[in-house]
Amino acid sequence: MNLESLRCHPDGPPPDGLAVAVAIRRTDDGGLRLDYRLTRAFVNLLLPAATTPARTDELWRHTCCEAFIAPAGGSAYREFNFSPANCWAIYDFADYRQASALPPIDTPPHITCRRDSDDLWLCAELPATLLPAGAAHLGLTVVAETPAGDKSYWALAHAGERPDFHLAASFTLPLP
Repeated sequence: MNLESLRCHPDGPPPDGLAVAVAIRRTDDGGLRLDYRLTRAFVNLLLPAATTPARTDELWRHTCCEAFIAPAGGSAYREFNFSPANCWAIYDFADYRQASALPPIDTPPHITCRRDSDDLWLCAELPATLLPAGAAHLGLTVVAETPAGDKSYWALAHAGERPDFHLAASFTLPLP
C-alpha cells in the first residue's frame, strides 16, 4: 500500500489545518482501492449529505475526491469523481479535455465514508473492469469547498499555473 500526500494549489489556499492524503492499493481481484483522508474536514469543509449511491454529474463543483488514470503511451485517460454523498461519476477522454463515449458500466465504483473525530475518510473501490490493462499512470485530486463557498484544489502534482487536474503532466504516479 502506498500513502501519498496531496498538495494544495497556491490559487486556493487551504482552510486552516486541512491536510489531504490517499492510501492506494490493488485489491485481490485486480481492482483498485483509494482511501482518501481529509484531516479536519468536519471543521473546515462543506460536506454534502449522504444519499443513495448513483451516477451524478458535476460532483467537482463541491467537495469531491477524484482519480485520473491514463494508460501508458497514449493521450486517452479516464476521470473518476467520488462524492462524500456516496455519488460517483466516470468520464472518458480521448485527449486533453476531449470527451469520448463512455462504455457501459456493469459494476460502478463502491464508495464508503466515515467520520473519525474531525476527519473524513472516503474509500473508493474500483473494479478491475474500470481500469486499463497494462501500465498506467494515476493522478489523485480533491476539490475542497468551505461553508463560505471558497475552494482549494489538491493534487499529487500541479502542472499548471492555475488548477487543472486534466493536464497529463499531473498524472505522476505509476499505477500499482
